[in-house]
Formats: sequence, C-alpha cells, structure tokens
Amino acid sequence: MAESEAEPFVLTERRGGVSIIRLNEPRTLNALSPGIKAGLAEAVAGLSSDPGSRAIVITGTGRAFCAGGDIRSMDEHRAVPVRRRMQASHEWVLRLMTCEKPVLAAVNGVAAGAGFSIALMADIVYAAEDARFKAGFPGIGAAPDLALAYTLPRAVGAMRAREILLTNREISAVEAQALGFVATVFPAAGLLDEVLAIADTLACGPSVSFGQTKRLIARSFELPLEAFLEQEAYAQMTAFGSDDFAEGVAAFRAKRKPEFRGE
Repeated sequence: MAESEAEPFVLTERRGGVSIIRLNEPRTLNALSPGIKAGLAEAVAGLSSDPGSRAIVITGTGRAFCAGGDIRSMDEHRAVPVRRRMQASHEWVLRLMTCEKPVLAAVNGVAAGAGFSIALMADIVYAAEDARFKAGFPGIGAAPDLALAYTLPRAVGAMRAREILLTNREISAVEAQALGFVATVFPAAGLLDEVLAIADTLACGPSVSFGQTKRLIARSFELPLEAFLEQEAYAQMTAFGSDDFAEGVAAFRAKRKPEFRGE
C-alpha cells in the first residue's frame, strides 16, 4: 500500500454518543510510535471537547492493545531532551484522565509498558480472556511513564504496585480482575461489543453527574475530609443545577425512564 493510502495510526469512529479510539499499527502490536502519539493527541483533544461524544472507548487493532514504547525510535529519542519529549504527551494524558466523559478501555491482547499506562488512564478497564499486562519498563532500564506509577497504586495499593512494577512479571486478565484494575473479563471475540454496550448505556446517562463523580473520586486521594466535604457540596450544587437533574426528578415522579441530554 502506498504511503499516501496508508491508514491513520489512530482511527476514530462514532457510534451514537460513543466514540471509539483505536490504536492502529497492528504489525508492531500498536507500539507507541510517534504516529500513534500524534494520533492520540489529536483524537483525545477533539473527542474530549465534543459535546456529541458522551463516552469514549479505547482499544487496539489486531491481536494487541498496545505493546508499549516503540523501540525502533528510542535511539533517536536519546538525542532529544527526555523531559521535553515526555511533556509533549502530558497534554493529551491530562485531557483523557480529567475529561468529564466516561472513558473505557477494551484491552485486547497485550498491554505492556506504555500500553499498560494507557489502559489505566481509563475510568473502567475491561479485558479479553487472553489479555495480559506487563510493566515492561524495568526490562529496558526505564522508569514507568504516562502516569502508570500514579494510576496503578490507586487501583491496587502501593505495595502491590511496587511488586508489579519492580518484578516486571506478566499479569493475566483473570489476575488483573482479582487485583482490582480490570472490572470484567470477556471472551475475546465479544470484548468490543460488550464494552460498547456498556459505553452506550453511559452515553445515555447524566453527563454532569458523571463528571462531578469522577472529579470527587480524584480529589478524595488529595484532600483532607473537611476540604473534601466542601468540594462535595459544590459538586452537588452543580449537579442540582443541571437539566439532567431536573429530568431525573421529573422521570422519577412520573415513574418513567429518564431521557438525559447531558446538560
């Protein structure tokens, strides 16, 4: 296939209120190449600010979610100041992890290194039966990046996170669910359909409520109780002022299903 006809490194697709971000370099197991990084930055920026996109699903093309950093480009990266190179990814990482929309990961196959990091950026992680997770970073003498040392301890606790990140052992989907960083394990053939069904339900939900809930959970790790309760009061004030809250109350009183519009 000619270069001009090549598929994008990251594909996006809209299904109703659900947007799909698909890493799309299957020949490298979707390793985090410069093209995938640029595609993620563009996709996350667009979808996180698009009011029509009310839930986001991240997955990979082929038999892998993401095999980690692109080893092919690491030699050239040594010529670029590491801090500057990492900062180039910080904007889309922050956007993805702090956007008000529910973000779901559908982990098909391996999620290693940066792929593990991307999976745990999601609010909820779902995995195929044959999915597996591995830190990867110790194997090449690197430190964990893309927030993995932030998200993993919050999911499994500090001691278990140290064990996973330092020993570099592989974790099956079943063990990942037992440890608590995967919500549900699905048969590989039906993974994406199952996750899209969940995402569709969330896309029809109260977006303001979801956004405030995500914000409160994030702040609960940072604030003392008194300050957290104050944040909770502001969050509830915001939710009570939304059209979705008015619709939810009206639907409850009328004994019907609410029709949330995300406002």
